[in-house]
Amino acid sequence: MAMKPIYPSKEPVNRSKLRLFMGKLFFSWRRYFQWYFAGSACYAATFQTSQLPFKVAEHQTPLYRPLRNVDMWLQENKVINLKLAAEKINGLVLKPGETFSFWRLVGKPTRAKGFTEGMVLNNGSFVPGIGGGLCQLSNLIYWMTLHTPLQVKERWRHTHDVFPDAERTQPFGSGATVVYNYIDLQITNETQYSYQLQIRVGVRCLEGEWRSEQPFTHTYEVYQSDHLITQEWWGGYLRHNVISRRVFDLENNPVGDEIITENHAMMMYEPMLPGDGSVG
Repeated sequence: MAMKPIYPSKEPVNRSKLRLFMGKLFFSWRRYFQWYFAGSACYAATFQTSQLPFKVAEHQTPLYRPLRNVDMWLQENKVINLKLAAEKINGLVLKPGETFSFWRLVGKPTRAKGFTEGMVLNNGSFVPGIGGGLCQLSNLIYWMTLHTPLQVKERWRHTHDVFPDAERTQPFGSGATVVYNYIDLQITNETQYSYQLQIRVGVRCLEGEWRSEQPFTHTYEVYQSDHLITQEWWGGYLRHNVISRRVFDLENNPVGDEIITENHAMMMYEPMLPGDGSVG
């Protein structure tokens, strides 16, 4: 019988503004060093308007949600930011051996580039921030990538669980947060075929596809296990789970089952009891 994972019990850490500033400065410059001295040839930078012939993964997420205590203008501005970022990514061809870097392609979101104040998640609450809302794009790309042979090289999980499960269509913890430029989403193509990323901001949804030179040879099922909600000694709740992926051949025979990541996040709403998880 497999042992269930032992989840950490950590009290939230309040760091000083100076420490946060110095940490951000260090990691930002370290990222610039990686981009420009590791060899630009390894990063994907080729675009083409014609689509590769085979669709291997697709997904869409709603642009607008009824969020309590969040002004609708923040969501409207988020859509503006998503359109600007999508223009930087749509049509990208990820060739064999290349790496997709979200921030290297999108660049720093600034007012001068047309980015506006959208929703930024800060310590579990939404605040206005230039370029806010781009996590919806990184979430979409990450989720689609889990349904392809592409390898996730770098992904950062959200530290807070903000939304209850009422309208959740993906397992908790299956997104990828991004903060310019040191919290990035990077995806490597270790196959022998090129892949193409298609992104479109529709009327109601953000839509995406991964396309390829060859038809898919496997299908993927992403699922969660060991889901648990724990009440901590410091008064809050933490949510935990393990995200895994089953792989099937074209005859629907299972050929693989692998753990993708383990998630731990602070809940920003009162857990419903009884619920999807258990409280320990």
